[in-house]
Amino acid sequence: MARNVVISGGGTGIGLAAAQAFASDGDRVLLLGRRAEVLEKAGVPGALSFAADLGDPREVRGVAEFVAAEFGTVDVLIHSAGGNGSLEPGVESEDPLEAVAHNWTVNFRLNTLTAVLLTEALRERLASPGGRVLFLSSIAAYRGSGSGAYAASKAALHPYAFDLARESGPRGITVNVVAPGYVEDTGFFGGEIEQARRERIVGETSTGRAGTPGDIAATLHWLASPGAGHVTAQVVQVNGGAERGH
Repeated sequence: MARNVVISGGGTGIGLAAAQAFASDGDRVLLLGRRAEVLEKAGVPGALSFAADLGDPREVRGVAEFVAAEFGTVDVLIHSAGGNGSLEPGVESEDPLEAVAHNWTVNFRLNTLTAVLLTEALRERLASPGGRVLFLSSIAAYRGSGSGAYAASKAALHPYAFDLARESGPRGITVNVVAPGYVEDTGFFGGEIEQARRERIVGETSTGRAGTPGDIAATLHWLASPGAGHVTAQVVQVNGGAERGH
């Protein structure tokens, strides 16, 4: 039976790869993102799209109303929206503390608040039993990210997911987190990274290669499957062993 799948950040990278995986199963997919033109060009067969800033409660209410009208029930909710806050516009201030406050606020809005608001808006629409909620974290939640802000914003999803898993378990709903390492072809760095940096990051893996959006999509697809029905409140790392070092 076809399922209703909602994917934030579904127009590019991991979100798009996940959308393609579910659509190939015949599932009904809704792509969410800030840029309507990106969603329209995604090219996922049969997918619906809705452009919204998921960090804005008013726009998230609009998403919830659209989902209610088009889907009714949500079988799978995947949070792929987010990203590198350093790529967002900076703050116009010479005060270093203002810059710190801006950086942390932007990262938490992009990576934490978007996921929490969308979850809470659709929480009562999750299929019961059988619903799946999947969050995208990062290897940075374990190892840091340089400035700390991005890593902290991803790590914040872990306890939220654990609490949600406990609360939703009696309804037959599972909640899990996938934490990728370095994944190419996502636009996370805003462009190609320096070759020396790429070699260093890939060199930390045991598999000797960078991750792909398809690697992460396959893990999400499995966690949403009936075979993963007793897997909940887990963080699944997909990083070629890089978190352990090499």
